[in-house]
Amino acid sequence: MPAVSPDGRITRFPAIGPISGDWGGGGELGSMAAWHAVRSEDGRGRKTALERAVPAYFGLKRPRQLMEAIYFGRIDEKRLAEVAPVLFEVAIDGDAVAREVVDRQADEVVSMAGTAIRRLRMQRLDVHVVLGGGIFRNGDHAFFDRIRAGLREVAPAAEVRVLEAPPVAGAAMMGLDRVGAPKSAQARVRRALTHERLGTQTLARRKER
Repeated sequence: MPAVSPDGRITRFPAIGPISGDWGGGGELGSMAAWHAVRSEDGRGRKTALERAVPAYFGLKRPRQLMEAIYFGRIDEKRLAEVAPVLFEVAIDGDAVAREVVDRQADEVVSMAGTAIRRLRMQRLDVHVVLGGGIFRNGDHAFFDRIRAGLREVAPAAEVRVLEAPPVAGAAMMGLDRVGAPKSAQARVRRALTHERLGTQTLARRKER
């Protein structure tokens, strides 16, 4: 996650997973949802609606069945990232366990962005914090309220925005700018690279498998 100050200074974090101090994102959230689902079923953890919601996403009834499917290779473990929206839905419905996981993600966003703001000494500026990625495409108002409240403790005038276009669109635009592509090419890319189109393509690839 890069952050840029008005005078051009940049700060960033390695962002290569847990070994670089990161936590969160679709993969982490999906795995945590499955973790809590399993522990809810076998008694090691608190009861949570994730116990039914997580396996149900894969057409299964019990977390144990999901673990068996992953172990024997019938379901790729990487697909747990797809469960992140389910986690948010369960949290919105009032499940305490799911809410704790979602709150942890919000706090991680605040920690990362807040640290970047401090590093660049922008606490007194009207900083724009742009949230991009699949996990931010949810209707969980409490999640975004927690992020805003946390960031405003660091920078009172901070403004949080959710990126409407998929992040890959920005990378494509930068590439087109570098090669001097015409505006018409940029317009075509904007029309082609949308969440809806990319989501449809991903679903089609999964069905092919």
